[in-house]
Amino acid sequence: MGGTVLRRWHLGPGPFSLGPLLAVAACSSPLAIPPHFEAFERIPIQVVTVRDYRIAYLDKGMGRPLILLHGFSGSMWQWEHQQQPLAQHYRVITPDLLGFGLSDKPDIDYRPDQMVDFLTNFMDALEIPRATLIGNSMGAGLAIAMALDRPERVDKLVLIGGLPPNIRSNVTSPIVKRTLDTQAPLWLLSLGNRLFGSRLVRSTLSELIYDQSLITPAVLERSNRHRQRPGLIKPMLAMKETIGLWESGYAVRLRTIRHPTLIIWGEEDRIFPLSVGQELHHLIEGSQFVSIPLAGHIPQWERPDLVNDVLIAYIQSS
Repeated sequence: MGGTVLRRWHLGPGPFSLGPLLAVAACSSPLAIPPHFEAFERIPIQVVTVRDYRIAYLDKGMGRPLILLHGFSGSMWQWEHQQQPLAQHYRVITPDLLGFGLSDKPDIDYRPDQMVDFLTNFMDALEIPRATLIGNSMGAGLAIAMALDRPERVDKLVLIGGLPPNIRSNVTSPIVKRTLDTQAPLWLLSLGNRLFGSRLVRSTLSELIYDQSLITPAVLERSNRHRQRPGLIKPMLAMKETIGLWESGYAVRLRTIRHPTLIIWGEEDRIFPLSVGQELHHLIEGSQFVSIPLAGHIPQWERPDLVNDVLIAYIQSS
């Protein structure tokens, strides 16, 4: 997936609300990308084209670059509480990874090495030679892979809720286990997503998030809208099939990581229990470990004030 960047542009304010833009996206080619990130503030969405694929991302603040990497089937919304606090100190770059969110979803294998090449080229496009990588779950796996394959591009690592070795045996979530084990064809999963997507979204969020009061109607509506974007299911299936490549190519090398590493784990994580995070801490020599009380698999979203303070203190420590 290597190659040069073709172009970059900024989508400024427009006269349309997010709803109509998403409706147009369902029937246009290429899919429309809304001009602003839907969070507590209006952050312009940037778009960069790498190897013919459009990548949507947020770019806020100035200074030392931080790249925030979302988890499996996630998107930039998982970092909505980090934008303003971190951007007061750093340049905060938050992409929708290839195959997810608002970014393009090409028909590729989504192998770990392809995703490493994607992130390397993405950094080249933004003229970032080196950055601190902060990854949640699958995004933590990509950060680890970058540290192992492109160590010169990584300053520090922050791994939030993943990604451990022996993924299948360490997962405790029934929904994630079924996702990893399913052999259903693409057409059937796509049909099920259209018919029962809202029910699946609620069930999934209930396992990701410890404080159920945070799963509001607005959060459910936004998550379901994200899940219904065309083309999402195929990258998810493809990435599921690459777990063996992660295990054989990267998990076995965890002990060789020499970057400063912080591991953050929700104490109530139902995907990977706290003990899995502690094991990852022992595997990565010199790593620091912080557990977040009353938080599940995305503690940066559930307990943002606490996690943001930890992140800022750690990054400023050297």
